[in-house]
Amino acid sequence: MEAPAEKLMDELRNVIADAEELLRATADHAGPKVQEVRERAEESLRAAREHLQGAGRHLDSQVRENPWAAVGVAVGIGLIAGILLSRK
Repeated sequence: MEAPAEKLMDELRNVIADAEELLRATADHAGPKVQEVRERAEESLRAAREHLQGAGRHLDSQVRENPWAAVGVAVGIGLIAGILLSRK
């Protein structure tokens, strides 16, 4: 079974590919091809949104199960951001 992060990345890749195809298709003309690509892009966006919501719920449950690890990660990110910002 594919990992949730890999599924999410695949969905995001599909969204990007559909968006690029939509741009190429609409550059010259409009018609049935444009409608078909738009429908695929909308479906890809819907699927990606659902996966992102699922990932958000998973992240929320992980933080609730391991609150101190989440605090440690947040402190680490804040420390790194502070160091990088203070260099300017």
